[in-house]
Amino acid sequence: MTTSATLHTLENGVRVVCDPMPGLETVALSVVAGRGAAYEDPARSGWSHLLEHMVFKGAGGRSARDIVEVIEAQGGSINAATGYERTSFQVRALKGGLDLGMSVLSDLVLRPTLDEADLTREKQVVAQEIAEAADAPDDYVFDLVQAAAWGDHPLARPILGTVDSVNAATVEGLSDWRGRLYAADRLIVSATGAVEVDEVLDLARRQFGALPSAKGAADFAAAPFIGGRKSQARKLEQAHLVFMLPAVSARQDDYFALRIFAEALGGGMSSRLFQEAREKRGLAYNIDAYADTYADCGALGVYAGCSAGDAAETAKVCAEQIVALADKIEDAELARAKAQLKAHMFMAREQPLSRAEQAAGQALMFDRLYAPAELAQAVDAVTVADLTRLAGLILGPRKTASAILGAKGALKAGDVFERALG
Repeated sequence: MTTSATLHTLENGVRVVCDPMPGLETVALSVVAGRGAAYEDPARSGWSHLLEHMVFKGAGGRSARDIVEVIEAQGGSINAATGYERTSFQVRALKGGLDLGMSVLSDLVLRPTLDEADLTREKQVVAQEIAEAADAPDDYVFDLVQAAAWGDHPLARPILGTVDSVNAATVEGLSDWRGRLYAADRLIVSATGAVEVDEVLDLARRQFGALPSAKGAADFAAAPFIGGRKSQARKLEQAHLVFMLPAVSARQDDYFALRIFAEALGGGMSSRLFQEAREKRGLAYNIDAYADTYADCGALGVYAGCSAGDAAETAKVCAEQIVALADKIEDAELARAKAQLKAHMFMAREQPLSRAEQAAGQALMFDRLYAPAELAQAVDAVTVADLTRLAGLILGPRKTASAILGAKGALKAGDVFERALG
């Protein structure tokens, strides 16, 4: 079993992924810059996300309305997203829409207008987005735990930035930041669906081949897991709890062991946390575990939403289940977690846009593409001994990060979690 995807590099360093999916009548295109909020200094916090907004206000001679209408008139859709390590611009289109999609996305990335009046308005929009995030406790609690886990590192700051840092942005400053953020050395053009290699490469050369081959923003330093507590008392119907422990990065050998550990711990309805906290004790409606990985660091996380009166007990259960899983995993449990992980990865590959993003991520992280068989083999190769070793890495440093948002009575849950780890 081999991947149909191929990875190519243009003369200026821009990398191009072409991944035909026979039988499809649609195209997915992602232009991904391998930089995001983690590359910002405090003064530029939120600028990557603000820039992503701004390029849609006008680019390549098209107005904001033109950008959307020209894509939607052909049955397509356009979107973008900013993360800590990457910024993605995406187009879905009918077969034959690759040329237009590539033209529009190259304009957004390389030729945005960046108008002063638009910037003034967009700062107000982003300020509302920041306020909205603060008003959504099940979102805001993750900003709090990032701050608790990563100390002074950019990973500790919210991707949206602050109102003050966003308001400090200027057209000139954003233009300079765009050149650093979307530089050729970390730019990936990834096309899937009803595409052909020659067409993708020809269009990529035409639209991105003239970009200077200069390097962009310097790689950020690896983030040390600091740990700590970030809690806020609010009058809420639920308490929102997030606990994190240091783990491995996406590039380390135990990456798949971490994914499997998180899956067995809280990845589905058969997971330990779901069965113990929800099914047996009725403590939480929502509870899950996740692996949060970056190029050079990572963490194991647990989220739970529960009543304030149950927060301490929920925290205790979370810690106890982590310790119990670290001590022993049953063969059937390990097999089930592997099957679930492979299903998540391969189901995503059946969706063209997810497939394009997945390939772009592999190119950015490893400068190569992985066949499904390779991924399956890596998952299947994880042993009980691997999970035991990983557990030592997670629990050994005796560091935890927690964020609690809810009634005052829930705020002790972070201390309870730490004590229950033993």
